[in-house]
Amino acid sequence: MKKAYKHIFFDLDHTLWDFERSAEETKRELFETLKLRERGIASYESFRETYVGINLALWALYREGKIEKADLNFRRFYDTLCKMGIYDRSLGEAMASGFIEGISSKVYLFPYAKETLEYLYRKYPLHIITNGFEEVQYSKLKNSGMDRYFTSVITSEEAGSKKPDAEIFQFSLRKNDALASESLMVGDDLEVDMAGARQNGMDQLYVNHEKKKHSEEVTMEVFSLDEIMGLL
Repeated sequence: MKKAYKHIFFDLDHTLWDFERSAEETKRELFETLKLRERGIASYESFRETYVGINLALWALYREGKIEKADLNFRRFYDTLCKMGIYDRSLGEAMASGFIEGISSKVYLFPYAKETLEYLYRKYPLHIITNGFEEVQYSKLKNSGMDRYFTSVITSEEAGSKKPDAEIFQFSLRKNDALASESLMVGDDLEVDMAGARQNGMDQLYVNHEKKKHSEEVTMEVFSLDEIMGLL
């Protein structure tokens, strides 16, 4: 028997929005337009390889509240350039601003994202809980046309807390007069989305786009967004 949820909360990046595709295309364009090869970087692939580790480390610091979002956005590019021998702050700033503009304008959704939302929003109030930068997330929703489906959008900046911390989930529930026992969290990250929701008494629906093997206990799991329509 299907559980009668009263609220469904979604993660945005990597769940509905194909962040990797839009980010990859944006970084590649910046590499070409800012002529990084002429600055001594042999290839985009070498730039990307250096960037990935730096970006992941900075995101971990951001989630822990140890750096601000402006530092994260600037340093992931400037630190990468420095590691590759280019000590040019203005170039780092140009890459940071260009990246923010680019990722929100390149609309790449996972298959069946809109069809699934169209089905769900007629049955449930839908909400977003995101750690992404506030202005970028609102632009993504508007540019993709997904904004019409969501009753509320809760960002980590608004909540003063980031997933998987309890505060952002509790803030989201309070804002929407929702009970944890009657709410479902839909996301792609086992730690940030699934464990965070579980620790706050919410059921979890794991969207495992890449069919990763894992041993975590989740309430439900799907490998494609359209499978959600058969569960809810």
